[in-house]
Amino acid sequence: MTKYLLFDLDNTLYSRRYGLEDNAKIRMQEFISGFLGIESEEVWHLRRTEGKKYGTSLEWIMTEKGFTDVDAYMAAIHPEDEADNLPPDPDLRAFLEGIDIPKAILTNSPMEHARRIIDKLEFNGLFTHIFDIRQFDFKGKPHHRVYNYVLNVLGADAPQVLFIDDYPQYTESFLSLGGRALLLDENDFHKDYPRPKISQLKELIGYLCH
Repeated sequence: MTKYLLFDLDNTLYSRRYGLEDNAKIRMQEFISGFLGIESEEVWHLRRTEGKKYGTSLEWIMTEKGFTDVDAYMAAIHPEDEADNLPPDPDLRAFLEGIDIPKAILTNSPMEHARRIIDKLEFNGLFTHIFDIRQFDFKGKPHHRVYNYVLNVLGADAPQVLFIDDYPQYTESFLSLGGRALLLDENDFHKDYPRPKISQLKELIGYLCH
């Protein structure tokens, strides 16, 4: 039986069609390009090669490139107007409220971004906890210590938690701890993903009692 639902935030609690994460990636590419003094195409290549072992681009440049000005990075990637076009989602709120299981968020974004998104979606009061990247010294998912910390705070064992995320790397890491996870693959990008996946959050209802 599921004791807790643990949600990713971006492209999970809202649709990727709004482009928020795509826009954030563009700003990220531009910021790192300026920091390293190289073309954005080379940034992409480096991130896909030497940076692939890291959970986030920020962790990569902090570890490999000596980057330290995290506040400047976060301000550039997540400006105050980033979610201005994101509408409330009363239907999803009603669906989540109808599931009598506690819910929490685990995001590799900073808390200010998470709060901004939750406010725009009008999801305030739905989640018992929001775990953000700052709580883990900017080394978040897919590190096992992150999931273990979350489980300890939630007072749940891994098999009692259903984790929903749109990154296979993150769901696989949680599964490796004995947890349960669903990949949210809205546009069927991961056709060969061998584990359970859903295309919209409302499909998770079929996995609550597994």
